[in-house]
Amino acid sequence: MKVAVFGTRRYDVESLDAALKLVPEGRELKFTFLDSLLDEATAILAAEHDAVCLFVNDICDAKVVERLHDLGVKFIALRCAGYNNVDLAAAKRYNMKVVRVPSYSPEAVAEFAVGMLLTVIRKYHKAYNRVREGNFLLEGLLGFNVQGKTVGLIGTGQIGLLTGKILSKGFGANVIAYDPYPSKEAEEHGISYVDTVDELFTRSDIISLHCPLVDSTRYIINDSAISKMKRGVVIINTSRGELIDTYSLIRGLKSSHIGAVGLDVYEREAGYFFADGSAQVMTDDAFARLLTFFNVFVSGHQAFFTAEALKNIASTTIQSLLDLEAQKVCKYVVEK
Repeated sequence: MKVAVFGTRRYDVESLDAALKLVPEGRELKFTFLDSLLDEATAILAAEHDAVCLFVNDICDAKVVERLHDLGVKFIALRCAGYNNVDLAAAKRYNMKVVRVPSYSPEAVAEFAVGMLLTVIRKYHKAYNRVREGNFLLEGLLGFNVQGKTVGLIGTGQIGLLTGKILSKGFGANVIAYDPYPSKEAEEHGISYVDTVDELFTRSDIISLHCPLVDSTRYIINDSAISKMKRGVVIINTSRGELIDTYSLIRGLKSSHIGAVGLDVYEREAGYFFADGSAQVMTDDAFARLLTFFNVFVSGHQAFFTAEALKNIASTTIQSLLDLEAQKVCKYVVEK
């Protein structure tokens, strides 16, 4: 099987090549590593390949799926958990199988979310820069304890559950959650459910997002939601950028209704993340404005980025592709 890997970075090559060495003798995958992200213009690069391998910011809408089908591509392998960037209906129409990596390292993202929370409330990043300049003053670095605060989780999949467990068991926070599909494991992790997301907005000192991006969650954080939140609320998003309406977030920050924000994702991140744009003009005015706030901390979609996660992503992706090639049942197929 020949696989075109879009949006390749050095760590993708290293992790996939390492996993390839463990493929059983007699089975073979050949990767073509491409720097370009997949979109309608770059789809032609998948010609003469059986599959494409994508990440979070590749575009695989109906037009791209049709183009891939015309080129003879049979499989779409996502080396991530989310699949909102793939038109599943179009893939089904052309009988193209879509697979993903539903659980590469929930610990990686959960630990990062907690670290990001501590960064924005204890101002590690500001203290680091001050000390490097010889400034040891504490003014402007005042934070607050997580212990005793109410943390609201939107979404309690594996990552949400682990985040809640760390904050409840480790920090002594009061962790509440909203999820239309409650987990039986929540109680043992010290998490209690609320009946509505509005109740979560009203009660939480800190809100952390851990839900997938679907129609019902797109812009779940908007003007109306923010108006229900406590003044000074802290918002953390390590899930998907479009869960938050950026313009609403900016308005909440300007009015000081929002106390601090930690973002590892951004709704229009595809034009910036996973690339060096330091010598370019930022044309996204909303993103540029967001980066000016003293109480906003942004990282470039790195919550997943651990050695363990990369190893799991590579091995799961390769096994799924081998199963598809052999026409075996693949447990990570995404169904519409």
